[in-house]
Formats: sequence, structure tokens, C-alpha cells
Amino acid sequence: MPDALFNPTAAAALLDFFALAERLKTELRHSWLSNDRQESVAEHTWMMALMAVTLAPSLEHPVDLGHVLKLIIVHDLAEVKVGDIPVFEVSDRKNAKMEAELAAISEIQAMLPEESGKLITSLWHEYEAATTVEARFARALDHLEVQVQHNLASIDTWEPIEHDLVYTKMDDRCAYDQGLREMVQAVRGRAERKLTEGGFDIAALRGRHGFVPKEPKDSQIS
Repeated sequence: MPDALFNPTAAAALLDFFALAERLKTELRHSWLSNDRQESVAEHTWMMALMAVTLAPSLEHPVDLGHVLKLIIVHDLAEVKVGDIPVFEVSDRKNAKMEAELAAISEIQAMLPEESGKLITSLWHEYEAATTVEARFARALDHLEVQVQHNLASIDTWEPIEHDLVYTKMDDRCAYDQGLREMVQAVRGRAERKLTEGGFDIAALRGRHGFVPKEPKDSQIS
């Protein structure tokens, strides 16, 4: 049955959940903003949602946009308890990340009204499993947004490994869709421009990863 909307116990549980979720507004990621401030997890999620709305019409594989937005909103929710861990970090907590996030999602489900808890948990597991076209799109945006944001930040905020991630990080989740592949090409082009302006050797970076630039072609994405 649907949770009673005006049930005082359910309302209190939701308010406690909102207070917990608010931590994503203050949980900082490695990425930096154009004003030299670190990006929060909530800001990352917002940009992913905006990208989903604007990129969905150009996808080769159509998606249920409303469902994609639900997946995006929930995908980093476990970080209210676990915290954000950069992809390049090597640590014990990185090795234990999935186990910790599973425990966090279970705790979040337990604090919510039954139907809301089931929905949040189902969405989180769908995103992680990446078997639906909506989850694949959401996960692709997770990686794309990182590079889009890096391109907007000062090159001084980039770690050396992030120069290499320009050629490796986006393709793994975007290769399945032509529209996303074209977006990767555009995002990578801006990253290379930024690296070149920063005095870095693009030819060496390309060579290290066997990357050969593709000739630009007509596309719906510019």
C-alpha cells in the first residue's frame, strides 16, 4: 500500500531522511569549480541531471528520461555516510567502497517509510547493475560530467593522472551509444585545448594511450 501521506511517523522519517541527504550539499568531491571552489556531490548530481535532459534527444538508444533522473538523484546517496572517494585514490576505504555503500543504502532504507525505502534501494541497485538503458545512460553521464567540470576549472586543480583520464575515463561507459561517443569527442577536444594552453604535450598523451583523433563529422551535438 502507498505510505500514508499525512502519517506523523512517516513525515518525521522523511524529514530525518532529508536532513541526512542534505549532507550531499557539503560533501566535497575532488573536482573544482570555475570560481576555484571545490564541487559538492549535490552540484555534481544537478549537472548530471541537466546533461540528461539536454542530451537525451540526441541518443541513439532512447530512454525514459523521468526514470533516468530518478537514477541520477539516487546514485550517490550512499555517500552521505561513506563520503566521496576519487576514482584514482588507492586506499583501504576505496577497496571497501562497495561493501560500505551497500550497508549505507540498507541503513537509509530502514529509516524511510516502507514504499519510499524500497524505491530508493531499487533505484540505487539498478544504477549499480547497469543493465537497463536508463542506468547505462546515467552512468555514462557520471563520467562525462567529471570531465566537463574539469574543463571548466583551472588546469592547476588537475592531478597528473587526470591528464591521462581524458583518454580513458569517458569511453568505457559511453561507447555503446553514437550520440554519447560524439559528445565524448567534443568534451575531449575541449580538454585537449585546455591541456595545450597549460603547456602540456598532447602528442605524448595521445601516444601513451594509442589515441588517434577522429575527423569531425556532422552531428546533432555541437
